Amino acid sequence: MELNFLITILDRNRKNEMTALLQSHKVQLILTLLGKGTASREQLSLYGLEPTEKAVICAVAVGDRTRQIMKSAKRKLNIDIPGNGIMLSVPVKSVGGGRTLAYLTDNTPADSAVPEMKFDHELIVVVPNEGYTDPVMNAARSAGAAGGTVLHAKGTARQTEKFFGVSLAQEKEMILIVSRTGEKAGIMRAVNERCGPSTPAGAISFSLPISAVAGLRVLED
Repeated sequence: MELNFLITILDRNRKNEMTALLQSHKVQLILTLLGKGTASREQLSLYGLEPTEKAVICAVAVGDRTRQIMKSAKRKLNIDIPGNGIMLSVPVKSVGGGRTLAYLTDNTPADSAVPEMKFDHELIVVVPNEGYTDPVMNAARSAGAAGGTVLHAKGTARQTEKFFGVSLAQEKEMILIVSRTGEKAGIMRAVNERCGPSTPAGAISFSLPISAVAGLRVLED
């Protein structure tokens, strides 16, 4: 069965609209996280803008429903128009048991054939120490990243010792960056060289494949 983890990033004052849209498609699990944009103060002041508070809305949906949700988000929320947000889907490899699968899919029958996926984009997840968002984004932008969304987090390791110089239990940021697959390695390399585990930022990073994305003006067949 094709199953996707849907992530939508949009202005916080529109989170109820997105939640209602997901509910209209009978999505069972919807999680809302609060974050902020990563545009620099210089960029914002250039256009007379204020820092934007973001909502990151996560959900799980089967393949056909994922495509329907993306079409609805484009039509009703204009999610594919610059400035209105971004939506992406990350393939789910496995779930914890049959009852979990039935809940997440609303008992949707398994697809007879799962379409071949193309991964033209990837989601880069960077986890630096608190207060190092700007250095991380400066490094990412130097390698072609357009922007990102930052979430506040806290490490929950059972011990406070450092592993390769990285404190495992302290205040953290989680930065989400969407990039083209061909640019991903360069962005991660720049972040690692300038803000990696051996630096005060102590950032670790990894990437996830994106099977579909809306909000980047991607042309679809």
